[in-house]
Amino acid sequence: MTKLPVTSSIVSSAVVGALVGFGGTLALIVAAGQAVGASGSQIASWVTALCLVMAATSGYLSFRHRIPIITAWSTPGAALIGASSGISFEAAIGAFVFAGLLLTLTGLFRPISDAINRIPKPIAAAMLAGVLLQFVLAVFESLQIDWAFVLPMVLVFLVVRVFNASLAVIAVLIYGLVLAFLLGKVSDFSLSGHWFGLSFFWPDFDLTALIGLGLPLYLVTMASQNLPGFAVLQTDGYEPPVRSILTVTGLASLISAFFGAHSSNLAAITAALCTGPDTHKDPSERWKSGLVYGLVYLVLALFGASLVTLFAALPASLIVTVAGLALITPFIGAMSGALAQEESRFSAILTFAITASGLGLFGIGSAFWGLVGGLLAFGTERGLQEVLRRLD
Repeated sequence: MTKLPVTSSIVSSAVVGALVGFGGTLALIVAAGQAVGASGSQIASWVTALCLVMAATSGYLSFRHRIPIITAWSTPGAALIGASSGISFEAAIGAFVFAGLLLTLTGLFRPISDAINRIPKPIAAAMLAGVLLQFVLAVFESLQIDWAFVLPMVLVFLVVRVFNASLAVIAVLIYGLVLAFLLGKVSDFSLSGHWFGLSFFWPDFDLTALIGLGLPLYLVTMASQNLPGFAVLQTDGYEPPVRSILTVTGLASLISAFFGAHSSNLAAITAALCTGPDTHKDPSERWKSGLVYGLVYLVLALFGASLVTLFAALPASLIVTVAGLALITPFIGAMSGALAQEESRFSAILTFAITASGLGLFGIGSAFWGLVGGLLAFGTERGLQEVLRRLD
């Protein structure tokens, strides 16, 4: 018989993890929605569906396997969507469905996961870094335009992260909201009638969107979220049920895509708040944090539409600054991974340069071409080295 009572440390860890994950990246979801032309109600459905998925998958997987399995939406995936251009909301939905299908197949069929694992990690990291760079640079572009509003937020971020890096983005968001209201930068908005929003959307399976957005979305979700998430669990002494996690989150991504949501996956940074000894001294008790985490997201789902309405009324410089600052740490991790191995640095830098350039060919975005260019350079270099070795 499983004992369900939880300690205050389990509750606090789960609540902080959920609020950090939600509040720190909600601005990024709004920016992603705006990039594909989504309306306020469509973005509200997007956020509500994501919150419901976090609640269901974290609660189910943690209860099923009795380990703290914390899920999240794909932050680098949202950044990838936000950096896209020329893709309609319906085509984006098609790309989300495609990515969800690929994630599900990865969990169901081992050969697919083995093929993904053969993609050099520095190449995948460099592709992600190229996507994230645009958001980080946008912070300082907005600083040049509205320095009196943006500079104080940057300073708050620099100070708070010295004491608690995980809460730095939340502090910036709260400070930015207060400052925006005080300076009269918030447009008129109403929270009435916006407590819950969930709508069904028919996808448009546009080939260029499937290749240019759906495939890179799948790859960055696997390489930048799921793999680090597995590492977090292993670091804290757990043996993650890899195929079960991938299958459940993949199916959830596939279903929620029809309600506007992009990919969900295993959490990494927020998961670390719920899987370590600070959550509970006994590792066998920490799984309960997944249940509490899921309950918090269930509550957030009820208010998701209202929060989207609020964020849509905020100045663009606030959204850009919060999103960009939130992605600095993932950008550092991606660049570190890209340059970690000397033998693959050239191909990684080539991947990064092509992706960051915004190159678009045949209607397909730069993330895909960055991956193609990097793999081509990597394969050519390795192949020629092997030929020369045999000639010697």
